[in-house]
Amino acid sequence: MRGFRVGSLFGIPVRLDLTFLLVLPLFAYLIGTQIEQTATLINDFAPVTGLVDPATIDSGGTQWVVGFVAAVGLFVGVVLHELGHSLTAMRYGYEIESITLWIFGGVASLTEMPEDWRQEFAIAVMGPVVSVALGALFYGATFLVPEGGGALLNGTRFVVGYLAVLNVALAVFNMLPGFPMDGGRVLRALLARSRPYAPATQIAARVGQLFAVLLGLAGLLGGNIILIGLAFFLYIAAASEARQTTMKATFEGVTVGDIMTPADELDTVAADATVADLVSRMLRERHTGYPVMDDGRLVGLVTLDDARSVQEVERDAFTVAEVMTDDLTTVTPGTDVMTAITLMSQEGVGRLPVVADGRDRELVGLISRSDVMSSFEIIRSSRSVKPREGVGRPGGPSASEPVGRHD
Repeated sequence: MRGFRVGSLFGIPVRLDLTFLLVLPLFAYLIGTQIEQTATLINDFAPVTGLVDPATIDSGGTQWVVGFVAAVGLFVGVVLHELGHSLTAMRYGYEIESITLWIFGGVASLTEMPEDWRQEFAIAVMGPVVSVALGALFYGATFLVPEGGGALLNGTRFVVGYLAVLNVALAVFNMLPGFPMDGGRVLRALLARSRPYAPATQIAARVGQLFAVLLGLAGLLGGNIILIGLAFFLYIAAASEARQTTMKATFEGVTVGDIMTPADELDTVAADATVADLVSRMLRERHTGYPVMDDGRLVGLVTLDDARSVQEVERDAFTVAEVMTDDLTTVTPGTDVMTAITLMSQEGVGRLPVVADGRDRELVGLISRSDVMSSFEIIRSSRSVKPREGVGRPGGPSASEPVGRHD
């Protein structure tokens, strides 16, 4: 989720995802069409000095104004909920990329997730704590609204009562064990007290996926498409974070130099080769990308997509240098593997050239997604990686230094 920036709080960018622009009017509409039912809920669970009279609101377009104001107030509460997480994380030294509002609420994006269970526990619970505090604040505000029967006073009591109930409900819902929701992260933090972080994540993720299945069934039985969508998101997110955590633990202590393909084993292409020759090589060697060399230096990368950008009848007239990518993201042999994975994801590429430390474009190897995945399976099986004098593909199990956390 990228969205567009609308401001910042305490130096943290606040963004709106495009899906938020759909869900805000939807929430306003749903609130506006359920004034009577919601007013009954407010009167029952958040009694105010003067009870809300829905008859004065549910007419003349007032319900749409009240619905919009309540929806905006709800999402302001979501931002403050995420700000509670963010400020606590910043207190522990973690950087916050952004707070983003989207169809299912809000997300505070940390550049790095804490692996100290105490820190994760504190960060996770602070959001619900803020929501409960907001609920109490709005409940107190209900006593400040004068008694009366007009649309304005009833609408005001409706909004503050609604936000009192919904903020507490938001806190309670978020504390359910639907990893990676707040309750799921609290569960992982507690599990990590007595076991390594990766196994704790696996357990929390399985619990979260079970919760997502139950939530999805509830959505199906109740005909609630939002619950169904949320259940699907939670299920996928739990699996994704568990996989990422397992990968991080597996590659702990492993560098790019340990798993890359060394330069002397690489197939490269000359910058002055024609695109027609390049396509022929790709077909013959079953490769879809090559480092491009010129006078012993790395000058770019060329892929099948680059070759396809030239029409077949013109491929003899174009050289690789004219279609290659020369704005390269590179890594060094000492870069840790997780950093390389993150770079590939951010840049949307399947391979990264590996260059010598402190030397301009001296190619020493290449790391690709296939290198990462094959190494991941080997290291998980052997819990070891063979250190080398040079660089190359990972070997088989050996009596070498273990990497990763042990289950």
